[in-house]
Amino acid sequence: MSVSHLSLSRFRNIETLQLEPGTGFNCIIGPNGSGKTAVLEGLHFLGLGRSFRTHQPARAIQDGQSDFLLFARKEEGERTHQLGMQRDRAGNLSLRLNGETPDRLATFAEVLPLQLITPESFDLLTGGPANRRQFLDWGVFHVESGFLAAWSRVKRLLKQRNALLKRRPKRYDELSYWDSEFARYSGQLTALRQAYVEELLPALEPMLARLLPRYQVSLEFAQGWDKSLALDAVLKSQFERDQMLGFTQAGPHKADLRIKVDGIPVQEFFSRGELKLLVCALKLAQAALLKDKRQRQVSFLIDDLPAELDSDKRLALTAALADTQAQVFVTAIDADKVDDMVAPLSDVRLFHVKQGRLSGADG
Repeated sequence: MSVSHLSLSRFRNIETLQLEPGTGFNCIIGPNGSGKTAVLEGLHFLGLGRSFRTHQPARAIQDGQSDFLLFARKEEGERTHQLGMQRDRAGNLSLRLNGETPDRLATFAEVLPLQLITPESFDLLTGGPANRRQFLDWGVFHVESGFLAAWSRVKRLLKQRNALLKRRPKRYDELSYWDSEFARYSGQLTALRQAYVEELLPALEPMLARLLPRYQVSLEFAQGWDKSLALDAVLKSQFERDQMLGFTQAGPHKADLRIKVDGIPVQEFFSRGELKLLVCALKLAQAALLKDKRQRQVSFLIDDLPAELDSDKRLALTAALADTQAQVFVTAIDADKVDDMVAPLSDVRLFHVKQGRLSGADG
């Protein structure tokens, strides 16, 4: 269950690049600006439909070009998936999956589940609740078939409710139907999220035992409103304030995942290196849970793994990644930075990228 071929054209500083990755560790080595991170970004576009480096997709198009083209081949048992994406500067997006046009981008995410770890991954723990909702929803999406329908309905109903609030309705009756529907689908979404958190903690514990053995980490799901109250009752009681603010204060769009160490929020307790290890442990746990529940394997995209981790922690993390039997793409400026990490491993390929070109491969 791995990417066997990746092609990037007119992408960042890459005119054309063809990569034949292995099923294990794929180390992409190159100086800053060489194009090594663009390899991860291209995969990220294919798997999630967006960049992790910019909110403006057109910035990923090579200077002087009108579009970029990405292609990947994914092996899954006896089946081979072929994914293609083309995006131009006007924002037009063309998708092809196994020779056909998929009806939604989420199909690509189903075929190519990815976990991203970058120096900015601290935001999962130190940033706002939206980061943790995104983390949580990634997991629920991949293991619960009913998630996408519930999430889409909640998103659409919330948009409709907020639009009505901005029109300042005089009576609550004008919102009562929408609130009933919003509460119904919010309940479905919240139940899926809650169940996932309960399954995630047992998957997290063995990862913590390897990476952060001295600490007791807890996960607490906050659903976005007082759990002792029905959401439709909360919405009705907050109608006047919601109307004044012009948006909905309570609901699953306000949910959070509270992560603590010995009862203390992790961002107040851990060092930067420990925060990075906890992010890795959380994403390893998600990968393990997906493999256990759906027999599907994640591909890890890791930008600059050696940063802020000492040699022992790098080795522990590499061993944990290897034990998942997942495909891993990791970038580094110098081969020396990853040599000690991958030395104990048997399935390793090294790719050297210079000025947007693949200059050689080892392994």
